[in-house]
Amino acid sequence: MKLVWSPETAAAAYIDTVKLCENHQESGVAELVSAMAAGWNARLIVETWSSGGVVATSIGLAVAARKTGGRHVCIVSDEQSRAEYLAATDELPEEVVVGDPEEALNGLPGVDFMVVDCRRSDFARTLRLAKLSDRGAVLVCKNASSRAAPAEVIRWRSVLDGGSRRLVRSVFLPVGKGLDIAHVSASGTTGIVGKATHSRWIKHVDRKSGEETVIRK
Repeated sequence: MKLVWSPETAAAAYIDTVKLCENHQESGVAELVSAMAAGWNARLIVETWSSGGVVATSIGLAVAARKTGGRHVCIVSDEQSRAEYLAATDELPEEVVVGDPEEALNGLPGVDFMVVDCRRSDFARTLRLAKLSDRGAVLVCKNASSRAAPAEVIRWRSVLDGGSRRLVRSVFLPVGKGLDIAHVSASGTTGIVGKATHSRWIKHVDRKSGEETVIRK
């Protein structure tokens, strides 16, 4: 079973997030990730948050979780961050996990949708540690413009290389301070069981939009 897109659910989440985040910073990002998480019917939505960060994205993800009937889990580093986060989000009915990403993600198998902040030094490690859903997953890096562009390809390869997943598609969107998004394949889609495969993957990058598409030949 794979992630299936529902435009109706995406639209509903988008509209609700617009209403809730009109006075927040990063609202453009919030509406987009909310619509994406809801539209892909994500059952487990995970994000990382640091003290002093904005919470509009968190509100959007909480809205998406309500639309899909799924879980929204936020990972913070310490109890002070947890208290600050809950106060800023008016204690949304969600889960907040305190601890190191490795420890926290170990208890969160089946991630469908994940949002990390590129300004955190451990964002790539966090992506690698995530136990992705068998249906596939969507990975989002916000504040992507804060890093060097060449790191883009290396990061997605380092996250997926050596694993059982393939990168279906990735794209950079100039929303907020930049969103780097990757759609990861469902498990068991890397080849045909019992048969030798000689396929190869070709990457195409649109120079105008920055969109990256990976095609299997």
